[in-house]
Amino acid sequence: MHDSQRRDDPAMLDGKGLRVAIVQARFNIDITEQLAAACVEQLRALGAEPPRLLSVPGALELPQALEWLARDGSCDALVALGCVIRGETYHFELVCDTSAAGVQQVALRHGIAVANGILTVEDRQQALQRIDKGAECARVAVEMARLARALGARRGV
Repeated sequence: MHDSQRRDDPAMLDGKGLRVAIVQARFNIDITEQLAAACVEQLRALGAEPPRLLSVPGALELPQALEWLARDGSCDALVALGCVIRGETYHFELVCDTSAAGVQQVALRHGIAVANGILTVEDRQQALQRIDKGAECARVAVEMARLARALGARRGV
């Protein structure tokens, strides 16, 4: 592999043999169900193993479930899916910032690919326009898992 790996290298999107888990928040479930369906379909198209699907109450619970999955070592990559729609209070910023930081901490602490598919939007219409984020997360998970393997990255605990 070259350090200047081309973005469109098909080998990096070969999901064959990769085990991926998807953690979906149930808050705004009509949106997160669509994200999850797009993610599962894309993983199937990339040839990954059928994904493990878990659900949690909301975006703030995503990092904890990801942490548990990362610790058990059974997956090559993880995907976090959620939808946070701005309300009238500061709670929106708190949920967005905290969940994103938690997702990133899991990835760095455990050396596992984690795709962040938590939509942070102003309204429902914006969320619906971003349903393709589920498929994008599948591609990110596969590519980053392949990159970790190519680099011989070792997972931490």
